[in-house]
Amino acid sequence: MANIIRHYDHGVEWEEGNGVTQGYCVNGVLYISGQFSHDMQGGFVGAGDIDAQTRQTLDNLDRVLAGHGADRSNLACVEIYLTDVPAHFARCVALFRDYVGDHRPAGTLIGVTGLASPEQLVEISAVAHLNRSV
Repeated sequence: MANIIRHYDHGVEWEEGNGVTQGYCVNGVLYISGQFSHDMQGGFVGAGDIDAQTRQTLDNLDRVLAGHGADRSNLACVEIYLTDVPAHFARCVALFRDYVGDHRPAGTLIGVTGLASPEQLVEISAVAHLNRSV
């Protein structure tokens, strides 16, 4: 059986040079690169504001899912990276809980000392399954 591979990118200028795709799907499993708080022109959103950054990051996660015909109910595993867990854990988790609703994917929250850009407080990567019969 041949592998069916599809990619998704947001179409922002810096994607071409970074060596990865935003979403890589092979045979119904979607691997989503770490999403962060940028708009569709590539500009950073919400410097210093964990609520704004988390919401924009989740919006970008939705775009990758939609680019593969999926939605948040397809999420199987989510990893959240925070640069300041004590300060941002409660708000980030509350926003994420609202985002997934009754759906409960597996997940991990990891504290890190830094992310790709200095103003970045949160990054979210995920794995989703496109075949619901599994």
